[in-house]
Amino acid sequence: MNVRCSLALVLAAGLACTSPDAAPADEVASTRGMVVSAHHLSSDAGAAALAQGGNAVDAAVATAFSLAVTHPSAGNIGGGGFMVIRLADGTATTIDYREKAPLASTATMYLNKDGTLNYAATDSGWRAPGVPGTVRGLAMAHARFGKLPWADLVRPAAELAERGFALSGPLAEEINAQLTGVLAPFPSSVATYGKPGGGAWAAGDTLKLPQLARALHAIADGGADAFYTGWIADSIAAQMRAHRGLITKADLAAYQSVERAPVRGTFLGHEIIGMGPPSSGGTVMVLVLRQLEKLGVQGMSRTSDRYLHRRIEAARRAYLERARWMGDADFTPVPTERLTSQAYADSLAGTVDTLRASRSVELGADIVTDRGESMQTTHFSVVDAEGNAVANTYTLESGYGSGVVVAGFLLNNEMGDFNKKPGYTDTGWAIGTPANVIAPGKRMLSSMSPVIVTKDGALRLVTGSPGGRTIPNTVLDVVLGVTAFNEGVRTAVDAPRVHHQWMPDTAYFEAGVASPEVVASLRAMGHAVREVPARTQGDAHSILYEAATRTARGANDHRSPDSKASAPPAP
Repeated sequence: MNVRCSLALVLAAGLACTSPDAAPADEVASTRGMVVSAHHLSSDAGAAALAQGGNAVDAAVATAFSLAVTHPSAGNIGGGGFMVIRLADGTATTIDYREKAPLASTATMYLNKDGTLNYAATDSGWRAPGVPGTVRGLAMAHARFGKLPWADLVRPAAELAERGFALSGPLAEEINAQLTGVLAPFPSSVATYGKPGGGAWAAGDTLKLPQLARALHAIADGGADAFYTGWIADSIAAQMRAHRGLITKADLAAYQSVERAPVRGTFLGHEIIGMGPPSSGGTVMVLVLRQLEKLGVQGMSRTSDRYLHRRIEAARRAYLERARWMGDADFTPVPTERLTSQAYADSLAGTVDTLRASRSVELGADIVTDRGESMQTTHFSVVDAEGNAVANTYTLESGYGSGVVVAGFLLNNEMGDFNKKPGYTDTGWAIGTPANVIAPGKRMLSSMSPVIVTKDGALRLVTGSPGGRTIPNTVLDVVLGVTAFNEGVRTAVDAPRVHHQWMPDTAYFEAGVASPEVVASLRAMGHAVREVPARTQGDAHSILYEAATRTARGANDHRSPDSKASAPPAP
């Protein structure tokens, strides 16, 4: 697993409520709408759009462009992602703006002559990026559902990049680390993020991004075409030619985002609305939840060995189905309807021994050929005063993506999300099944899992997370907290998290998931359990919605040090 940045552990300052509605400490309640994101300035930008009469999609566009300035590890216009939209009238859709493989890509392009994988080429540099999708995707969402003028949503981000913003201590440390890491080989990247005059960044220093500001002003004035066919596209293509990269002007001009039907499922009387292929997130979540309902987890304690055993086994099976079947459905048939059906979940749940752990290698014997995703994504949630909701997750893949800055912004390294060695699946992280093998114009498989949950036809929860293959499990733990354990949003977001992804055959527990006695019991059942530090899995900025009072309750995840839940001010 390639992890360039780890989330800092923080003790966030208390947030005052923005309305008279009662809310627990460090939770924000409002009837005027809510935005929760990884950076306080970006949450405020989204809340400002709501205050100006914009809806949830307007606020999402403003937040996303702002995060391209304030959250360089994952906020982007050089990457891609997914947006789940549910309108107040109950209709729902999704926007797929996942990156694509350049037209010059081949299935074995990252293999050395001896058949080994060239990790460096997928990790950073000019051959790592897929064709970016963010700007097209945000423009599509705005064209379909936005109310405010496009320029009014993009220009504040351009002005923020121009005037700069004060760095927090954690962000200053993060940039310093990247300047000696992934950014170091690329002069344009060091020039963009290096401190003027040299030296290390410190808390309170002002980071200005004038080249990014120029690009954002162009996008504000010229729309998405400014990025895909204008001078920005010219700059990307020229730099790619100069450094033997693959993205061309034809790749950029051909890129289109796609509106797709959401994946849907049910769990304990709730409806789950998630993202379909090329995201695996919605399918994995629905499949886990349906298994858990069949396995009877309702009424169990979330810290008990009975519950955790079932939780691990359901995730093990869902992630195996991900490895077997999932990829870009425009290229390979993906049996999403079957995988998300209750009948299929019941058949998988029927293979669970309630007293013993399964062995992943035995369950997946048909695809394992050798028996010997990055954490840096970002999610934000939006609800407006009318009850329209947006769950948006987007990424550069690794923190700071490929490390390459062009026209002031970082390019992704998403090509690493393909199955890069066809036919080779091992007991570690490598998967080589056909559905996600590289092909020209194909979208790489993703774990991103923006999700909206409803109950009795009313909006209930908006959530999502970064975290590579841990994402579906992180989001599941928040969803389970609200639906199965009747927790408030702050408690559900703060709760320690569980991860199992089929291979490696290990259950990862954040500190506090279970007592030493429960961990010992699970190990006695045959589970490999590895305990990891507290607050290191994911970053689930979430909103719980109370339809009866039209109150949104926002909880920023303390795993993200600069995050904030923001509501429009009272008129």
